[in-house]
Amino acid sequence: MRENGRVTSATRQPETPATTVPPRLIATDLDGTLLRDDKSVSPRTVAALAAAEEAGIEVFFVTGRPARWMDVVSDHVHGHGLAICGNGAAVVDLHGGPGAHRFVKVRELSRPNALDAVRLLREAAPGTVYAVEQTYGFHQEPDYPKLHMEVPDNLAPAEQLLAADGPGADEPVLKILAYHPEIDPDAFLSLARLAVGDRANVTRSSPSALLELSGPGVSKASTLALCCAERGISHEEVVAFGDMPNDVEMLTWAGQSYAMGNAHPDVIAAASGRTVANNEDGVAVVIEQMLAERL
Repeated sequence: MRENGRVTSATRQPETPATTVPPRLIATDLDGTLLRDDKSVSPRTVAALAAAEEAGIEVFFVTGRPARWMDVVSDHVHGHGLAICGNGAAVVDLHGGPGAHRFVKVRELSRPNALDAVRLLREAAPGTVYAVEQTYGFHQEPDYPKLHMEVPDNLAPAEQLLAADGPGADEPVLKILAYHPEIDPDAFLSLARLAVGDRANVTRSSPSALLELSGPGVSKASTLALCCAERGISHEEVVAFGDMPNDVEMLTWAGQSYAMGNAHPDVIAAASGRTVANNEDGVAVVIEQMLAERL
């Protein structure tokens, strides 16, 4: 869920955090991190991911993207085939390919909480418009801008979309998207967190004023922690990569973490290390160095 656009200039050499614990899992964001700005995975990065898996290090894609947008990396999921989507709202098995994915775990945003969040944010930031992301459906308000390359299933006010008998009532709500045409993105994030409180987890991954609201306590970090616990992997054994505020919790939680050279200032502050920009294959640079040190 990130539009193209750099936030800071790239560093030339990766700054590596000291560690004595061999990594067992790599957790990487996609847009602005693993993917180049043209949404491709470079040959160098493909080779680095394959080398990590061959060395016995699991690779997890941890993204704000919905499952239906995962075709960009579906060829690179290797053995386990799992990805964390929707900022932690879903763990998805991508083995079936585009359109045939299976939801392994869903951490939904309840409709009462979603309605409360919409109401409170409307009061705090008049002019906010909304879209609703579900496991398979996508619905939006009529005034919500065309930010995504897809046609919504329904157009209606958020209150109708989130009603108990509204469209897709039999599907879990994964997150709410809230857009404001005028407010500064970081100011909008701060305002929304204050207004919404504990009714939802609020973050952003776009350089525009587009917020993502998930269930309370649902984040990339908390769902990654659940997946790691199921595998007997501690946070010290995780290496994480990211570039935007929705990555901050994950980078703070992981034993080693890297902000991309194009990262948001909050991400740079949260990470224990730094690598070069996504267009310079910053994830691959670190993986190559990490594997060389294991020899």
